[in-house]
Amino acid sequence: MGILSGIRVLDCSIAMAGPFAAQRMGDMGADVIKVEPTTGEWQRHAPAGGAWGNEINVSFLSLNRNKRSLAVDLKSPEGKALLLDLVKSADVFLQNYRPGVAARLGVDYETLSAINPKLVYVSMSGYGEDGPYKNYPGQDLLLQSMSGAMMSAGSKDTPPSPAGQYLVDAITAYTAFEGALAALFHRERTGEGQKVEVNMLDAITTIQMQELSVFTVGKKPQIRSVEPHAHSYIRAPYGVFKTKDSYITIAMANLKKLGELIGEPFFADLEDQTDSWTYRDKIYAMTRIKLEEKTTQEWLDMFRPVDIWCGPVYGYEDVVNDPQIKHNGTFVEYDHPTEGRVKTPGFPIKFSKTPSTVDRGAPRVGEHTREILAAAGKSEAEIEALLKSGAVKQAPEKVNV
Repeated sequence: MGILSGIRVLDCSIAMAGPFAAQRMGDMGADVIKVEPTTGEWQRHAPAGGAWGNEINVSFLSLNRNKRSLAVDLKSPEGKALLLDLVKSADVFLQNYRPGVAARLGVDYETLSAINPKLVYVSMSGYGEDGPYKNYPGQDLLLQSMSGAMMSAGSKDTPPSPAGQYLVDAITAYTAFEGALAALFHRERTGEGQKVEVNMLDAITTIQMQELSVFTVGKKPQIRSVEPHAHSYIRAPYGVFKTKDSYITIAMANLKKLGELIGEPFFADLEDQTDSWTYRDKIYAMTRIKLEEKTTQEWLDMFRPVDIWCGPVYGYEDVVNDPQIKHNGTFVEYDHPTEGRVKTPGFPIKFSKTPSTVDRGAPRVGEHTREILAAAGKSEAEIEALLKSGAVKQAPEKVNV
């Protein structure tokens, strides 16, 4: 019994941001019905890294656990009628169609809220539901490039560097998740549902609350330095440095203390909050040269005891094997009927009384069509007729591995 037990979510989203938001609700106990085309959601056919899996690729597997799949043709009258029937008992409806598509399908907020006034309707888009960019493709890298964030790091003579994660998708997912929970809380107080709009451009812009306020209020220009400084609004040294055997990160170190440890006398008389800006490139360059003399572990052993903020630079193998990650139980493992033993990132929020669990892995296309329709009151004869017409699809009972 998760904290959202009793909440039913109709997840009509595709790709990453929408499914990730819905999965978070499923992890917390919500009954998430993934409403997807009879051919399967887009992400089933577009695996990141070419990781196809046996029947379910890793991208889809990672974003759709704790959901049931209803495979339905929403362009057919029977399919649309089924969805509208499910809306009557739903708590949350989530979609990330391009602007205008929901209305064309007849699943826009005005239509669904008339059926169920208590419905929390979460609409996700790339740039907003109207405006000059509304029809532009809302893709993670494109939004990263428009967010301004890339110009806060690196050096001025090198191309801006994207984040190493699908950052905008993830931030948008969490924003939608937060909005859905807040709207559900409002409904508990008032009994009324509402529309929740989230777009990727606003999500990635507003998380830069501090940086953009430094620019708009503090009037500090966003200037990349000659050396590859990690953030234009953080004093030196701040970034990634090569060591004798790998890399290390250093953040806002006390200059006098750092100079003593690395053997750089120039740092001795510098003031942290003034000179670290005046000599930003010089400080970075001198630190860079000195740090190549020892291994990462040697520097960590020297820096950490005297409160020099530092850390190793991990690859994914290091992350998975990190002792704190293991202690936290950051990853979960479970058995999937087609993909075997699965190890994947788990739950970032821990509840003392209502813990999140993996109750089911990502579903096959239409794996739960029959049980969802039966629970919605459809007779066996009606379900068979829908299957025969092609309005819905049921996954075969036999699992081929």
